[in-house]
Formats: sequence, C-alpha cells, structure tokens
Amino acid sequence: MKEKRIIIPQPAPQNASPYSDLIENYNVQIEFTPFFKVVPIEVKEFKLQKIDPSAFSAVLFTSKSAIDVFFNFSEELKFPISESMKYFCISEPIALYLQKYIVYRKRKIFFGNGTLASIVEIIKAKHREENFLLTTTDNCNSNLVKLFKKSKLKHSVAILFKTVFCDLSHINIESFDIIVLYSPFDIASLLDNFPNFNPKKISIATFGPATLKRVKELNWEGTIITPTEEAPSIAQALTLYLEQQ
Repeated sequence: MKEKRIIIPQPAPQNASPYSDLIENYNVQIEFTPFFKVVPIEVKEFKLQKIDPSAFSAVLFTSKSAIDVFFNFSEELKFPISESMKYFCISEPIALYLQKYIVYRKRKIFFGNGTLASIVEIIKAKHREENFLLTTTDNCNSNLVKLFKKSKLKHSVAILFKTVFCDLSHINIESFDIIVLYSPFDIASLLDNFPNFNPKKISIATFGPATLKRVKELNWEGTIITPTEEAPSIAQALTLYLEQQ
C-alpha cells in the first residue's frame, strides 16, 4: 500500500502519543504543523475596549496565559482590582496559578473539572448574581460566550488574545492524502495560505460540529468525522479509516 501523508495542524507531541501507533502500525507519514497561533494583544488594543475591571464582581479565566495577560495589563494601566473580586477558572491547575498574583482564598476562587460546561454549572448553582468579565480571544462567538448567553448570565467580554494565521508557504499542501482540521480557524488559515485549495483528491478529517459545518459550507467532503461514539478522537478515527483502507 502506498504511504499516506497526513498533516495535523498541531504542535508535534513531545512524548509518546496515539499518533506514534499510527506511524508504527500503518504505512503513514505524519507532519505536525500548526495552522494558526493565539498571541496576546498589545496594551493599546486593550485600551480601545474601554474595559473597567472595577465594574465587575467576577472574572473568568480559561488558561494560565490569560491570567498573565490580565494582571500585566492591570499593572501597566494601573486599573484597580477590587479585593472582593471573585475568580473562576475551568480547572484547578489554572486556579492555583492565581497565587502568582493574589492571595489564594477558597471563598473567592472557584474552578471546574476542565470543561467550560463544568464551571458554568458551578456559576449557575451559586453565583448567578455576579457580573462576569470573560477573558477571551478575538473569537467572541466562542463556546464560553455562547454558554453564558444561553444561561442568561450577566457578562462582558475582554479580548486578551488575537488569532494569527501561520505562514504555510513551505508546505506543498497538495502532497498530502489526509488533512486534519480541528477548528474553523484551521480552515480559514488554509484558505488564506492557499486561496485556490480544492481537496478533490484529499481526504478531510474534521473535529467538532463547527468545523464540519464550515467544511460543508465550502462544499468539501468530510471523509473522516469526529467525535463519534466509535471514534471520539482524531487518532482513533484515523485508525479506523486506515484499517478500512
């Protein structure tokens, strides 16, 4: 069987991963290349949002990087953060990272189990009255914002990061047999780098409904679709696909 080339728009794993088994057990070559990156915005861009943290009773973080950017902006712009501010994080490791900037007090710091839904459920149960500042990327239609809107929780968005497409000019995109797409941003970067891209002879692997929806809008064929009950991850889906081949 001809060696299949797969491009995955993520950094290469540092340790053993499910993709190692794919390479070992099937005749495949995998190239890991991020299609986009998320970088902190500049202070002047943050100022244009005219956000006053003192107007909020709670702030929500989804990453350690967001904590760093938020408190760095706070120091640089000298805006006050109330001692009564409550902090919500999607996981305990992110919550513990707050110790770098504030005194850790359990009565003002809350965390979920690593999913957006888990922290929103905690908020809905006991903190519905708070006015939240959501720290996000420039994708304001993120799942977090959608969950807050659906739950009718009072909130505003503070954009701390922006999405930047990576330069993929070193890649011969037509040389791949399978292209994995994790998000609509992957698709946007792909089209930005290769405006005439047409995957007629290339299998497309998609992760998540938003990515699949965008693929269908472009009239591409999503050959490998995840998550499913049979294949909850891209690696498992690729395994099943290669077995069928």
